Formats: sequence, C-alpha cells, structure tokens
Amino acid sequence: MAHLLGAEGLHLEYPTRVVFDSVTLGIEEGDRIGIVGRNGDGKSSLLAMLAGRKEPDAGRVTMRGGTTIGVLDQADTLDDDLTVGGAVVGDTPEHEWAGDARVRDVIAGLVADLDWDASVSSLSGGQRRRVALARLLAEEWDVIALDEPTNHLDVEAITWLAGHLKTRWPKNAGALLVVTHDRWFLDEICTATWEVHDRIVEPFEGGYAAYILQRVERDRMAAASEAKRQNLARKELAWLRRGAPARTSKPKFRIDAANALIADVPPIRDTVSLQSLAVARLGKDVVDLLDAGVEYGDREVLKDVEWRIAPGERTGILGVNGAGKSTLLGLIAGTVQPTSGRVKRGKTVQVRTLTQRIDELAQHWNDPVRTVINGLRTSYTFGAGSKAQDLTPGQLLERLGFTSAQLSTPVKDLSGGQQRRLQLLLVLLDQPNVLILDEPTNDMDTDMLAAIEDLLDSWPGTLLVVSHDRYFLERVTDQQFAILDRHLRHLPGGVDEYLRLRSLEQKTGAAASASRVSTAATEPELDGAARRAAEKELSALERKMQKLNDQIDRAKHALADHDQSDYAGLGEKMKEIQAQQGEVEELELRWFELTEQLD
Repeated sequence: MAHLLGAEGLHLEYPTRVVFDSVTLGIEEGDRIGIVGRNGDGKSSLLAMLAGRKEPDAGRVTMRGGTTIGVLDQADTLDDDLTVGGAVVGDTPEHEWAGDARVRDVIAGLVADLDWDASVSSLSGGQRRRVALARLLAEEWDVIALDEPTNHLDVEAITWLAGHLKTRWPKNAGALLVVTHDRWFLDEICTATWEVHDRIVEPFEGGYAAYILQRVERDRMAAASEAKRQNLARKELAWLRRGAPARTSKPKFRIDAANALIADVPPIRDTVSLQSLAVARLGKDVVDLLDAGVEYGDREVLKDVEWRIAPGERTGILGVNGAGKSTLLGLIAGTVQPTSGRVKRGKTVQVRTLTQRIDELAQHWNDPVRTVINGLRTSYTFGAGSKAQDLTPGQLLERLGFTSAQLSTPVKDLSGGQQRRLQLLLVLLDQPNVLILDEPTNDMDTDMLAAIEDLLDSWPGTLLVVSHDRYFLERVTDQQFAILDRHLRHLPGGVDEYLRLRSLEQKTGAAASASRVSTAATEPELDGAARRAAEKELSALERKMQKLNDQIDRAKHALADHDQSDYAGLGEKMKEIQAQQGEVEELELRWFELTEQLD
C-alpha cells in the first residue's frame, strides 16, 4: 500500500510533563485508524501534530506530496454569520453540489432536517456539530482526522456516519484517523487501533474488539502490575464474545484465543442474585405507566404508554431528539405529571437521576473532593450474596479513576469527565433503588467507561438508560424500548430493530407526504365507518406484530441452545427467523400507512 503520512521521533512536552517521547508511526492508503487512551494522555495532541496543526518539540511529520488533510476539531469553529447552506457548500453553485452524489448523501445524512437558509448562530450545539461535520465531508480529502466526531450525534446519525466513512475510504483509497470514546463506532469502522499511553503510541490490528483481545494478551504477559486493568479488559472481552450477538457474525480476532482467555470469566452480571436483591429492596411494584399520555398545550408528546417496570429491570430507551425521552423519564421520576392515564409507584421506590447537568455538584463547587466525601457515610454495599462488597466512598472514588492527589482538588477545577464521575458517585451513594442515567458517557474515555460499567454490573436495582452511545447502552442494559410516533415500543431486536423502524418511518412519511400533496384536492379524510375499520386494522396489526416479535425473540434464544455442529438445522432455523422478520417489516409498513391516515 502507498504511504500517505508518517511521524518520526515525535517528542512533545509541557512545563509539567512529557506527553510523547520518540514516537514513530506510519499511515498507508486505506487505513482507518482509531485512537484511544485515557483523557489527558495526548490523543488530540497526536492528531493535531499529524494534521500539521501543532508543532512537535522534536521529530517531524512526513507527508506524500500533494496530500490533503481535513480536520474536525472538538472546538466549535463555525462562523456565526454563515447560513447552514453557506457553511456546508460555501459558494459552490447549486447545480454543482446537487449533482454530486457524495454531497447529497452528506446533506441527507446530517443536515436534512435543518433550514438551509437559517443562520448558524441560531443553531443548537448539536446542530452546529452536524453542520461542521457535513462541511468537512462535503469536500474531497486524502486524509480526514476526526476528533470526537460522534459528540452530539444520535444513534441514527452515528450509524449513517460509520456507513459513509466505510464506503468513502475502502481499501487503497485515502485514510482516516479518528479519536473517539464511542466503542461501537471504533469497532464498526477501524482497521487498526492506536492506544496512547505512558508517552508512547502502541498500534494494534483491527477495531475495538480486536484491540481488547490483544491488550488482554499484552497485560497477561506484562505481569501483575497491570492486574486491575487486565481484569476489567477481560470482563469486557467476555461481554464482547457472549453478550453482543450482532458482533459474532464479524469477529475481528481469533475465536479460539478469545474463548481461552475468557474461559474462567463469570457472567457479566449475576442476574438472579441482583434481581432477588432488587425485589427485596423494592417489593414487586416499581413504577407502572398505565395508558399514560402527556401534552404540552396543543402538542401531544406521549400517547397511550403502557409499561410496567419490574424490579431489577435494566432498560435502554431510544428515540430522536424531541421524541419525548426526557418526558418519559420525568413521568417515572415524578417530575412530570400525565395529562391522561396514570402513573402508579411502589411505596418503597426511591428514584435518582444522573442528569446532563451538574446540579448535584453546585453546593460543593469550591470544596476539595476530600471534603465532599468526608460528609458521606463510612461504607456502602455493592453486589449481592457472596459477591457483596462493603466499599468506602474513597474506595469507590478509586474505582472511578480518582487518584490520592485529586482528593485535594476543588470540584470546580476537576475536568468535565472527573466532575461527571463524582456526580455519578454522589447519585449512587444516595442508595436509590431506581437509577436513571441521562447521557452518562459524556466526557468519558474508554477505560473509564469500562470501570463505570463494571460498577453498574454490581448495582442492585432498576436501571433506565438514555444514551446515544450504542456500546454503553447494549453493555449495561438487557432490553431496549423506543419512542416512535409518541408511543413506547419494545425492541426485541435491540438497536438494529430501532434503526430499521426509523428507516421505515422516514420512507413511509416521505411517501405519505408526496401522496398528500398529489391528492389533497380530491381525497377526503377518513371518517365514520372507514375510520373505525382503519382503527380496527391498526389494532390487529399491533397484536400480530407483537406476537411475531415474541416468536422471533424466542427463536433467537433457542438458536443458542441448538447443536452448533448441525449446520443444516441452524440454516433452516435462520431462514424461519428471516421469514418472520420479513413479515414484520411488511406489517410495519402498513402500520405506518394507517397511522398517517388516522392522523
């Protein structure tokens, strides 16, 4: 493969520490490289040096003649005076950019919902991020360097971005460098992973799953000094092999080696013990939403929500921005009252929410971390049965990555990730039995996310998670729900099913829109017998889809127990599941058509 970009003997230091010492790297055509490491270890600095944005103190960056590099910074650099269209395509005439399939794909994937003539200054932070990313991707580059590109993107946009990058940079066509904590994204797009640690950059083959395997092997050979980190990595590897069926169809590491490494790793969570303890703490009743609906003025946000939340249930909630996720969490927490239906709570329920704000820390803003934890109880119990542990607040802080030196740091001087971890600690130590996490992964590096997931594995209670981080969502929850067209819907197929439903919803919405435009003058609205018939058909469709989804769920579980050497039998069962999924898709298309008519 042709050489594009490289580094020879890079050295970078600040007055208080050396960041890199004699780092040598090479980037070839077709490379898609993920850069991981702890916050503050130099990932963004490495990206800036390779892109020519920062000069090293020693060494040099080499580049093939004529190579162009595009960079997406973490900082917002958009000009407020531009319109959305001006920011994305500049002065390019419409007939040129509209005739470019790549540019059309970028616009459709990232900014289709924005007003083309709106001022950039009127956009939210997330919208500005999408415009900045669209602007970069609309141009031609040999190398693209992305610093946290998934920040502020939802699950759909992240999935689109992964597909776009894989299509755009196939083998022998340019290169991609990406710094991100989004482990699903890393595993989906990367052909190599660089870990930044201890003033070096260590390369690994493959994406995130392959990197985890190789790191476990490295740690095992490195001896006991890495024992704590090794155990977390081995536990995460066990989940990658056992708990993520979607990944087993495209393993990026040797299956035999992976199975040998995790042979003695117990299940990620002792589900039976945790559920038993959750029932003991909560009783059988947690929170029941009974035909609950919420309206704000003339706008209906949630409609006919029927959900009986069980003790020990671990649920992820998906939905586009504005779909009603925060309203749903408010119903559960009691901060939002239903305008129809009712919410029933168990007598012992204690709900705590980790919000996207840092309200819990406001009263401690000027206090050192040690002062904050000195006012807490002396010990707290995590886990269940023989695995229960009594941990002091200091021990919990250590598990969340705080050092002894940081105990003297005022809360206001902590980094964003450290403040987020301290906030989580205060929420957990309040000993709630229902925990709501609203976008908990912001400002966290991959190692710290693994530590938090490990802590949550031993937390006994009902857990509800809203997150755009697909890996985290799948890792800490056992089931997923989505808010679609104001209704709450169970997703037996998980995030993949949600993405498929959203795609169907968008296609049906576009078709219905075109149909309304063409027939508005002649087609009367449904009324009387026609409306009753449509409502009856809709109800029947929902029952049939639920029945089919239950059958598919059972069939997938049965597949795991089937004789794995019986290839013919496995093939037949897979065909049956695929046929049922095809039938569900057809029913869903009709369901969306009917809901459009009835609206």
